[in-house]
Amino acid sequence: MTADEKKKAVALAALEYVESGWVIGVGTGSTANHFIDGLAKIKGKLDGAVASSNATAERLKKVGIPVLDLNEMIAAATPLPLYVDGADEINDKLQMIKGGGGALTREKI
Repeated sequence: MTADEKKKAVALAALEYVESGWVIGVGTGSTANHFIDGLAKIKGKLDGAVASSNATAERLKKVGIPVLDLNEMIAAATPLPLYVDGADEINDKLQMIKGGGGALTREKI
């Protein structure tokens, strides 16, 4: 499998964890994009999503998934039962490196 095929397989496997009525968190990048493509097929299960970046928010909206404001979710103390994103590197001790860029701060929140 290529790296992109692995990312797609992981993203599609994550769909199994999505439950009806949830608001979920979605990261940014190629793995998250594959996840959003899969979500488009089950979007009726979701009450919405919180996006880690403007690019992700736009992609979610494009496939018909309501995007909720992260600050409103925090203010209402609404937990996200699931957050799906990719990682740049994970070592044999399960230590992860998450990339930099504009979405990093929102992803950490």
